[in-house]
Amino acid sequence: MRRLAYYFLQGLIFLVPIIVTFWAASSVFLTIDASIRQLIRSPIPGLGFLVMLVGVTAFGFLASNFFTRRILLFFERMLDRLPLLKLLHTSLKDLMTAFVGDKRRFNKPVLVSIGADDRVKVLGFVTRTSMEHFGRPQDLAVYFPQAYNFAGQLVIVPQTAVTAVPLDASEVMTFIVSGGVTGK
Repeated sequence: MRRLAYYFLQGLIFLVPIIVTFWAASSVFLTIDASIRQLIRSPIPGLGFLVMLVGVTAFGFLASNFFTRRILLFFERMLDRLPLLKLLHTSLKDLMTAFVGDKRRFNKPVLVSIGADDRVKVLGFVTRTSMEHFGRPQDLAVYFPQAYNFAGQLVIVPQTAVTAVPLDASEVMTFIVSGGVTGK
């Protein structure tokens, strides 16, 4: 009986992450596909998702083009003049550019010593190398993501408490977000 319970738990450990991942991915795919197919009035499954991929790629091209980029930047400036929309727009844009694009911010993993004896350390990412604007030229900004969460904590720390981690940023992020259970 104990062996059957063990096999059942092993099956759960293997199957649940796979099933939940496929369920989440298919839910996102089907929702996007259905919404766009409804807009373009098409009964063809998958066409909505394809239209979304082509549309986002086309917008990326337009945003990269010198002439159309100015028009899009004008639209962004207009959007940023509206108080609540400015907060939402700039927050989302900063979040997106922190993870992808030319201005990625989570690409410098570090260990930060906490406490006087340097025995306790926290993994994080340098997001700003100079805090001179805040009157703290010897400090830098380090973001500490939380495990199993999309939240985190931004902490201003002295440069002397920070040590670079010679690993790929995505590997460190995976390790932190998994609570330390993922990794080598």
